[in-house]
Amino acid sequence: MLDRRKDCIAMLLAGGQGSRLLVLTYKTAKPAVPFGGKYRIIDFPLSNCVNSGIDTVGILTQYQPLELNNYIGNGQPWGLNRNFGGVHILPPYAQSGKMEWYKGTANAIYQNIPFVERYNPKHVLILSGDHIYKMDYSKMLKYHIENDAECTIAVRDVPIEEASRFGIMNTNPDNSIYQFEEKPANPKSTHASMGVYIFKWDVLRKYLIEDEADETSDNDFGKNVIPALLRDGRRLFAYSFNDYWKDVGTIHSLWEANMELLDGTFNIRDKVFKTYARNYAKPSSYIAKSSDIKNSFVAEGCSVKGKIEHSVISTGCTIEENVEIYNSVIMPDAVIKKGAVIKYAIISEGAVISENTKVGDDPVYYEESEWGISVVGKDKQIAKNSVVKPGEVI
Repeated sequence: MLDRRKDCIAMLLAGGQGSRLLVLTYKTAKPAVPFGGKYRIIDFPLSNCVNSGIDTVGILTQYQPLELNNYIGNGQPWGLNRNFGGVHILPPYAQSGKMEWYKGTANAIYQNIPFVERYNPKHVLILSGDHIYKMDYSKMLKYHIENDAECTIAVRDVPIEEASRFGIMNTNPDNSIYQFEEKPANPKSTHASMGVYIFKWDVLRKYLIEDEADETSDNDFGKNVIPALLRDGRRLFAYSFNDYWKDVGTIHSLWEANMELLDGTFNIRDKVFKTYARNYAKPSSYIAKSSDIKNSFVAEGCSVKGKIEHSVISTGCTIEENVEIYNSVIMPDAVIKKGAVIKYAIISEGAVISENTKVGDDPVYYEESEWGISVVGKDKQIAKNSVVKPGEVI
């Protein structure tokens, strides 16, 4: 008889509004925000699953899901189009005639208990859809099983002076967790939670049901479920991960992560641990003889006639004559017209920067409180001869 049980499936939380990304997420779910010229943020956890041998992924969507749903499709670009398993889009369920949005991260998994049980897994991997990193989850799963852990939480060491910004796991010498502190004023350790969890499914199911029955709960893993496991003396272990990881939940962190691709801090084009994406067919880019490109990435389907330094130019962009772009991210299908100057900025998908417009500026001319990354939102058109100030969001 065919064994219809999965050892481990993944549940990817992709329903957040991403309000700190401002105009970049007004019309787009945060995991669908473009990154690195030819990717979307969600490509990274999905690719991690594929590279880790996890072939069943539930993607829990909620806010502005249309673009994300279209992008994922049947999962073919990630090798997740399968008869048993594969990728599944999981919106909130309609219950008793009314739609109930996911109330928190734990409630989102609770609402999808029937989906998980379809595969009868031994273990469930919980992921966030807004982090840039490459991680072999199979190594974490092996560690989880070897320790007979009921919950394993991925952590990374952060400087002690920054630890109060994170959820901190306090551990014993064997890496078992004895305490979880959310943004502690006086942190006892530097083990910051990455929001990557592996649970024994039978244990997680029990705690999800109990959490849902508690009317005072926030239905959140960090606030409720993990503290309940610790309170009951369950076996929780910390799994250390010390490679590149970036929470791209703010404008500055998203810009910084793109710049780190150019600096070599993060190798996105690893031929062994590949990053997969839905790349629509584009012709080769046209790079005019008049162009001047230094330490930049230009994706397919672009027309470039201007000057570009230390910037990411995404698929399908048009960069006209006498344009200057420095330390910026130009997202797919944006048009930068003649004479425009762009510095330290993010220009979103389909935006049009008209002739002789200035967007952003170099930080050396400003006090720290007066400067920031300039942002032009999706499909916005900036009029000729306009000035978008540093830190201004259009």
